[in-house]
Amino acid sequence: MTESTQIPYLLRATRGETLSRPPVWMMRQAGRYMQVYRDLSEKYPSFRERSETPELAIEISLQPYRAFQPDGVIMFSDILTPLPGVGIPFDIVESKGPIIDPPIRSLEQIQQLRPLEPEASLPFIKTILQTLRQEVGNNAAVLGFVGAPWTLAAYAIEGRTSKSYSNIKRMAFTEPAMLHQLLSHLASAIATYVCYQIDCGAQVVQMFDSWAGQLSPQDYAAFALPYQQQVVKQVKATHPDTPLILYISGSAGVFDLMAQSGVDMISVDWTVDMADARNRLDSHIGVQGNVDPGVLFGSKETIRARILDTIRKAGNKRHILNLGHGILPGTPEESAACFFETAKQADQLLAGCP
Repeated sequence: MTESTQIPYLLRATRGETLSRPPVWMMRQAGRYMQVYRDLSEKYPSFRERSETPELAIEISLQPYRAFQPDGVIMFSDILTPLPGVGIPFDIVESKGPIIDPPIRSLEQIQQLRPLEPEASLPFIKTILQTLRQEVGNNAAVLGFVGAPWTLAAYAIEGRTSKSYSNIKRMAFTEPAMLHQLLSHLASAIATYVCYQIDCGAQVVQMFDSWAGQLSPQDYAAFALPYQQQVVKQVKATHPDTPLILYISGSAGVFDLMAQSGVDMISVDWTVDMADARNRLDSHIGVQGNVDPGVLFGSKETIRARILDTIRKAGNKRHILNLGHGILPGTPEESAACFFETAKQADQLLAGCP
């Protein structure tokens, strides 16, 4: 293909161009590992204030862009952000994480939920995404993101982060029709939200089904996959050319089912070898990931070796370099810099390898 330099480098990968190095961004690249973020958080301690005040969210989104020049700039937000718009209020407590009180436990609560109207309930999203597009131009792609129906339902039903997911699984196995009603409502809302993000400037959207890795393949096929498909189908009906990425934490057990969602790219965590992932996916489906974020606590030699191993296995088409999960708090900023530098120099580094 001819060089398309007026298109952000990351989008060139999603379109199937053969590239000399993979584009690179990092999940949770704006966050606590950066001193500038911690300083800002002390001044503005409320997460929701930081993520829902445009000037703060824009500044936080751009902090890693200024520091590392990634090929993707993802808006600073949260997967729960659209929930109040459908009638599920939440708060984020610094030491406890998200809190939804009361949690969704009855059919009556589900029937009272309303359709998402993002123009009314999420006006700050437009300002954030439009400004990010203006700030980065073609030097980086602007990414939006959403939570997938199963994961948002899990938060809504559990009421907080969970290790056992006992409440949503109890509903799945005792009142499945009620859970399916909630999942379908959330899928419609999420699809509306994805389309809104695209209309506001997002060039790629990643869907996080973070907790779907807690499901057996059988239950994933029943409670997660159909609603991922509902989101993708609804979005592609009006925005067929915007790449969608699916990420699941601990995805090894359901990896082969993920491609059935209809997304353009699968974000691979470190429980699946990248060469194996490539072999198991159709060639038209791209891959992202899959470096263990714990590697960034290692030496620069270790970081480089792991990154180059992933790049070799992924090949030079439809691959975005990323971590297999979000960067961990406490990660040295120089290690993050090494991650990005290695990616940017990958063609030279690989050429010098035996």
